Amino acid sequence: EEEGVVTTLMIPLYEEMASNEQPDSVRLQTTENCVAFGRVMGGIVLSDTEGPLTEHELVLIQRLLPLIVATIDDRSWRVRWTAAAKFANVIKSYNPIPGAMDALIPAYEKLLQDPEAEVRTAATFNLALVAQGCEAKVLPPIGHGNEEEVIDNKSYTGERVTSAERLVKRVTSLTEDDSEHVRAALAMVATELAPILGKDDTITHLVPPILLLLRDAASEVRLNLISSLESLNKVIGVDLLSQSLLPAILDLAQDGKWRIRLAIIQQIPLLAKQLGQDFFTDRLSSICVNWLGDDIATIRDAATKNLKELTAVFGTEWACDHLLPFIDDIRHHSSYLRRLTAVQACARMAVEMDPAIARIEVLPLLLEMATDNVPNIRFNVAQSLGEIASICDVTTYEQQILPILSLLQEDLDRDVRFFADRASVILEEEFANKK
Repeated sequence: EEEGVVTTLMIPLYEEMASNEQPDSVRLQTTENCVAFGRVMGGIVLSDTEGPLTEHELVLIQRLLPLIVATIDDRSWRVRWTAAAKFANVIKSYNPIPGAMDALIPAYEKLLQDPEAEVRTAATFNLALVAQGCEAKVLPPIGHGNEEEVIDNKSYTGERVTSAERLVKRVTSLTEDDSEHVRAALAMVATELAPILGKDDTITHLVPPILLLLRDAASEVRLNLISSLESLNKVIGVDLLSQSLLPAILDLAQDGKWRIRLAIIQQIPLLAKQLGQDFFTDRLSSICVNWLGDDIATIRDAATKNLKELTAVFGTEWACDHLLPFIDDIRHHSSYLRRLTAVQACARMAVEMDPAIARIEVLPLLLEMATDNVPNIRFNVAQSLGEIASICDVTTYEQQILPILSLLQEDLDRDVRFFADRASVILEEEFANKK
């Protein structure tokens, strides 16, 4: 009786509310209503393991799915945008229902090709979530035959594919979308398809369009992709990363836009862990050092933080062999900005190194720069001495640091004196309990 009420009263009501005669503000609710129905139906399917669906349940499914599909062709782009934005919820709700994905996945593909860029963008953001939510295998894409005939032909016995295998075919066309916003959305989510596809399909179908995105003319697209490489790296492994993605990353490391270079720098520690010490040293270590001489201050600052992270990843010995010689050269550079970078690099690396080695290899470099003729260098040295207290013992403090700080506290420049006084207070508090 309850099922009869739903099919004879409630469903007709919702069909009327979803019709084109209703205002946009009413039709906007269609997708959410269908999601709610789908959750109930999905729960019924999961709980009813004793046999096939009842006649009333089949009627519900046959009447609800067309309501969802109809929103894809709605005359209002806002209705289509709502459907696109919530389509992952639609897939999740109807996933347990047999045959539902054969209607919903093609409908989702239409959203990816919608005339309005806003709709395509919303649909693209859901790409990975739709692929993850659809557990049933679906009919093959258009390239494997006439899609409409295949969907209508219930006797179809050909090979089915996962939703990810079908949807990845759309990724290449999305990389060529006229809208930068669509491509930027794709760059954020495309790599999340890799764990679903597996290594072989990722290499064959996903890596080529990702390489296109890495070379996209829009900086936001490249930034989004670079920031989302972790999922891809876990699937394809170090060897393929070096063969396919690394050349593009090396190009971007010298990109003319500083935000692109910054995004690459921020990914370097992750790449270092995955590539391994030998490969990283051979291919990327020199670039990391070259960033210390970048014309943009933000890049130079990020480069010093990057060296700190690399020291933590590869250890003190590696840092001494492959980083400190370059820093030693930079501290003699004619530009005070380069010398300032050397000060910051020494201070940041020291706290990640073995304290005994840092006192021998790094601290002398820092102390020597305390006599630089540029006040900005001298007060940064004073500031850095306060930051590296953790690597110092009492003897080092008294015999090496304290004399330099005393000299800086009498400096002619008031900024130098200020930071020297502040560092002195920090160090006195640090070593008061150690004496």
